[in-house]
Amino acid sequence: MKLRNKHVFLAILLPVQYFIVQFLSQKPKLIEEYYSNGIYPYISRFLRILLGWLPFSFGDLLGLILIVLLIQQVYKLVRNRFRRILSKLVQFVGVLSIIYFCFYCFWGLNYFRKPLAENLGLQQSKYTTEQLVRTTKKTIEIFNKIHFDITQNDTLKIEVPYSSGDIYDKVPAAYKKVASDYPQLAYKSPAIKNSLVSLFQSYNGTAGYLNPITGEAQVNSMLPKAGYPATTCHEVAHQIGWSAENDANFLGFLACTYSDDIYFNYSGYRMAFRYCMREIRKRDKELYKELWKTVNKGIKKELNDNYLFWKKYENPIEPYIKKGYNSYLKANNQSKGIESYSYVVDLLIAYFEQK
Repeated sequence: MKLRNKHVFLAILLPVQYFIVQFLSQKPKLIEEYYSNGIYPYISRFLRILLGWLPFSFGDLLGLILIVLLIQQVYKLVRNRFRRILSKLVQFVGVLSIIYFCFYCFWGLNYFRKPLAENLGLQQSKYTTEQLVRTTKKTIEIFNKIHFDITQNDTLKIEVPYSSGDIYDKVPAAYKKVASDYPQLAYKSPAIKNSLVSLFQSYNGTAGYLNPITGEAQVNSMLPKAGYPATTCHEVAHQIGWSAENDANFLGFLACTYSDDIYFNYSGYRMAFRYCMREIRKRDKELYKELWKTVNKGIKKELNDNYLFWKKYENPIEPYIKKGYNSYLKANNQSKGIESYSYVVDLLIAYFEQK
């Protein structure tokens, strides 16, 4: 009976927690001061110290165990012809209540903090096509130069000489350089891992993710290496408290371009180039074609290989997974869902205009 009472109590707490989160979501100043810059840095660093030393993703392992347990319970329920279904449902909601609490307590409340632009002093506003073109041209100019510095031939595709572990080792140094100008972006006690479910990530079209319960950054180890540094730096941005995808994209760019490593520089400008060109294509397809002609042939070859990599894993289930993720983002203060990734262009333009 005691156990049942605990399950009922936890189940009742779920809607209570939901309303508390909804209330807090309207208080960005409160979240920023007391959570994102208050208790969260201690929570996140504790989790990274606790689990960062493990050579595998504890979060992925925990997730797989929970899935196995769920399947086992469903099997037992079916085998017993749904006897005690009410008590099982209460137990299930109780478990969801614990997960919901851990999600928002350990990381999720960062969705409701003040925007990154305000934190970094960037004058973010609705940009004009002229500003977009100017930033895109500047990005292409630098991107071409970095590519040529690596290959010494504008028709050759780059070959990144690093393993995933090498890249993970270089990320803290990149963030240390960023922190010299933006101390609030300091990153200590790394916890970056290869995802145990990289093949699944390839099939659902994801490059990486942060486990909000364990604080580990997971990267799809099957990714082409040219984009790997930017993806890793993006996940670290989530670790240090920036939940919004456009903010994490911008910090991924910033860390890569601050890095002393030229392959990180390439990855950062590669990401900026792709988002800017995507926005150009939406506004003016002819201009997009003209700008594409100015890109080094070696870059085009590398980007085409990247396209073929993702094409290989396309499947009928992927769009439904993305729809689910889209709904998740919308439920967490990102009204444009997956499209919010592209909002990094606003930040890039503000950054280049002020720089």
